[in-house]
Amino acid sequence: MLELSEIYNASRVLKGVARRTPIMFASRLNPEAKVHLKCENLQNTGSFKLRGAYYKISQLTDEEKSRGVIACSAGNHAQGVALGASRNGIKSIICLPAGAPVSKVEATKGYGAEVCLVPGVYDDAYAKAVELRDANGYTFVHPFDDEKVIAGQGTIGLEIIEDMPEVEAVIVPIGGGGLISGVAFAIKQLRPDVKVYGVQSEGAPSMFNSLKEGKRIHLDSVKTIADGIAVKEPGENTFRMISEYVDEVVTVSEDEIAAAILALMEQKKLVSEGAGAVAVAAAMFNKVPIKGKNVVCVVSGGNIDVTAHNRAVRRGLVKAGRDAALILDLQDKPGQLAGVLNIVSEQGGNVVSIVHERNTDSTDVNACMLHLELETRDHDHIRAIKDALKKAGYVIIK
Repeated sequence: MLELSEIYNASRVLKGVARRTPIMFASRLNPEAKVHLKCENLQNTGSFKLRGAYYKISQLTDEEKSRGVIACSAGNHAQGVALGASRNGIKSIICLPAGAPVSKVEATKGYGAEVCLVPGVYDDAYAKAVELRDANGYTFVHPFDDEKVIAGQGTIGLEIIEDMPEVEAVIVPIGGGGLISGVAFAIKQLRPDVKVYGVQSEGAPSMFNSLKEGKRIHLDSVKTIADGIAVKEPGENTFRMISEYVDEVVTVSEDEIAAAILALMEQKKLVSEGAGAVAVAAAMFNKVPIKGKNVVCVVSGGNIDVTAHNRAVRRGLVKAGRDAALILDLQDKPGQLAGVLNIVSEQGGNVVSIVHERNTDSTDVNACMLHLELETRDHDHIRAIKDALKKAGYVIIK
């Protein structure tokens, strides 16, 4: 059984290895609460995973170290294990899902690990890692369902209590559950009055469903932009600890995650991966009861490909009403396009792209379809543009 003394020991071991990441006030994320960010996206290796991986490796016996270590990961645990193994002079093999972001794969190699790409998601990488462990005798470093790993992640809880004693609620991402297990255990031992909330993606709700059913549930598939928490089945230890120490677990949608990624970038100049943004999404969209409270959201990681970040930001803009796509059914005669563009301009919209289609199946022979992409201020602005176009007699299909 995990004890608080183990987490304090992990804190001592991690000095000089893991950063004591800052807690940053973010007033605009939810005006009804005092929201703060525990910025583990600024951690060495770009994620909290370094804490648990390094501490686990530091506690291995000489015999276990001599066999080399193997791990499976969606990408962030991989980097933590690779760095921890390199620092300790140990060989490391990491099994990663073939679809893991290129930035995570290359960073893992850069820290000195041998990478094995496995078709599928995290659970497929896990199965391959176990197979290689059994065949070659490697020492397995589990990404979440391990007491030493959980203790390392729990150092975040210690830092939150020490650096922000007035905290009333902490919101934490959940994949397999190692992070929130450590954080919740540490916080509840020191401050049982502080609420701890967990967040999963709607596309990968393994812990959420398991808690509802009262037993561990295995999902047939997972699909989410939050690849770091795309886990089909929670751990045995983490399920037990979350059941005991976490007050509530909720889910957020893909659009809400994207909106949180955008808000972190625009408001706080922070880059977050999807998994790192789910706690912020829960706070932004009032998924947990935090009105009037001092809240800390754990931004667990910032390892996201530039292309994936661009897609998430674009989706966040749509969610916020900052990007609008309109389709109009126009009469194909001179002046129609100019009339539409004049109205958009008068309403303060900015045209990003135009596609003008003639002879489509859905229009009569004298009509055409006009596709517009606009930069707008918010959803009220989009409605004002649509109302002005309708008032002028234009037919809006979408």
